Amino acid sequence: MNERLSAAQYQAAIAKPKRGNKYKAQRTLLDGICFDSKAEAAYYASLKLRQRAGEVEDVEMQRSYALTINGVLVCTYRADFVFWDVAMKRRRVIDVKGMVVTPVFRIKQKLMKACHGLEVEVVK
Repeated sequence: MNERLSAAQYQAAIAKPKRGNKYKAQRTLLDGICFDSKAEAAYYASLKLRQRAGEVEDVEMQRSYALTINGVLVCTYRADFVFWDVAMKRRRVIDVKGMVVTPVFRIKQKLMKACHGLEVEVVK
């Protein structure tokens, strides 16, 4: 028996399956913003509620910081959320982690403290 495939069927048959996220995070769309994980989207939703209540101000997402030592750019760090906490009267830098805190993140966390004097808080 001679079976024929259309071009579309052939392409579908040979296509490689998309590789998923290493840590099983699922991209989530909320308010027209695509977040890297459900946890990050949930934190954003709670942050919006706190902003409406006047508890936080100046919310920034995906803010980049240059980590420079002795005039040499070592690397950059991109924070998930940065905002002014009215009750604590200080700027907070938040990184939402699902499962794993990597060694690279630990180094960047220490560099943020050394270079900018900011403590990066991990939220799970």
